[in-house]
Amino acid sequence: MRILVTGGCGFIGSAVVRHIMRASGHSIVNVDKMTYSASEDALEEALGDPRHVLVRADIADADAMAQVFATHQPDAVMHLAAESHVDRSIDGPGAFVRTNVVGTFVLLDAARAYWAGLPAARKAAFRFHHISTDEVFGALGPGDPPFTETTAYDPRSPYSASKAASDHLVRAWHHTYGLPTLVSNTVNNYGPWHFPEKLIPLVTLNALEGKILPVYGDGSNERDWLFVEDHAAALLLVLERGEIGATYAIGARQPRSNLDVVKAICAAVDARVPDPAGPRERLISFVTDRPGHDFRYEIDPSCAEKALGWKAAHGFEAGLAKTVDWFLAHRPWWEKIRAGNYAGQRLGKAAA
Repeated sequence: MRILVTGGCGFIGSAVVRHIMRASGHSIVNVDKMTYSASEDALEEALGDPRHVLVRADIADADAMAQVFATHQPDAVMHLAAESHVDRSIDGPGAFVRTNVVGTFVLLDAARAYWAGLPAARKAAFRFHHISTDEVFGALGPGDPPFTETTAYDPRSPYSASKAASDHLVRAWHHTYGLPTLVSNTVNNYGPWHFPEKLIPLVTLNALEGKILPVYGDGSNERDWLFVEDHAAALLLVLERGEIGATYAIGARQPRSNLDVVKAICAAVDARVPDPAGPRERLISFVTDRPGHDFRYEIDPSCAEKALGWKAAHGFEAGLAKTVDWFLAHRPWWEKIRAGNYAGQRLGKAAA
């Protein structure tokens, strides 16, 4: 297949690109606006591979998207382009509505027009896979069962509301126009090339530099954590094996409180780069909770595991070890990001 991947220079998108290039014979048209969190470096060997083409374009630009479909004639779409940082969505929700809602609408309409004109065999084989988040389902209480594919939507932040809207648009384009769509929702991802404003890289790098490790509230908020390479493998299987119109809830069965995650990072960094001043847990600082902070997210991936023949290959400890080792080996990449003026403002504010 020739797969149109949106957001393929982002954290999860680049993992998808790397996985497709390494594990399949498919080719990729990578459409990315190249915003602050995008990185060509994250494409690794794909950047020089003739099966990969990078197109710098905005998914909210209707003319550009029509041109991409007309020029590259994809057999499938994997839509990952999105604004995704909750704190940023609270400060500036407009960008999230534009990219996540308007951008998804524009991409869907371009895909529908292109799909409608395909020959019968290619039309039947075409797929539009929309990648989303478990945050659209709202928050779980301490004793609530995990989210599944049938959990009702209850988004609580501008980010999750914009992603919920995009999910609804994708399903509407399937039911109204017959566009062959797939939706997947996932838990928090972590791993190589994770932009340093997110929890695990932020804490890892702050710990290395002896800086405060900010934790929202009392740190009891819980998340399920999925190693990004495991997620990328699942996403390709959804595209190749998924049932049209279906939803796949992809999780790792590895929930942790934010405080436990921070402590695990401290231990991993201490084991690799001991600090003469003492264990990094001394750097933990509890800060005022952010508005509307959902208590717990967790997915029951049973249906997806059975349908796809997939399970997360990395336990949290193994995945975290790989992640910390990666950041230790890629100092020039993250040091340049953290030296930027904008990064100093944003990275200083983010917390667990």
